[in-house]
Amino acid sequence: MTKKTQVWKCSLCGNIIEVLHEGTGSLVCCKQSMDKKEEQNSDSTTEKHVPIIEATDSGIKVTVGSTLHPMDDKHYIEWIEVINDDHIQKKYLKPGDTPIVEFCLPFNKNLVAREYCNIHGHWTTKRKGGCCCHA
Repeated sequence: MTKKTQVWKCSLCGNIIEVLHEGTGSLVCCKQSMDKKEEQNSDSTTEKHVPIIEATDSGIKVTVGSTLHPMDDKHYIEWIEVINDDHIQKKYLKPGDTPIVEFCLPFNKNLVAREYCNIHGHWTTKRKGGCCCHA
């Protein structure tokens, strides 16, 4: 069974999908089941992956890591996404970009910032209720 906004990856070809509509079937690519990428939210490595959420005058700023994540050809953040109820915005990144994105999106309810590292997978930060500038 799938749930909305889950991320799945094919271990053979590297296809990545994000679920837009929940279903009861399984996800298959290259004739095998895809792997669900669990959201991680705790970082114990020297390379930081957990998204940091800050309020700005125009919305929300998301920075990947308290120390900026590397953005090299072989190791980089593929996208940063913000989810606030039914509002979703995503910015795709490439090597050489800075892993900081500003979104013009309200943050008055449940806010989730997510990012995907091409090597270390799926990372998230969640804020419940109120303004994101209050932890």
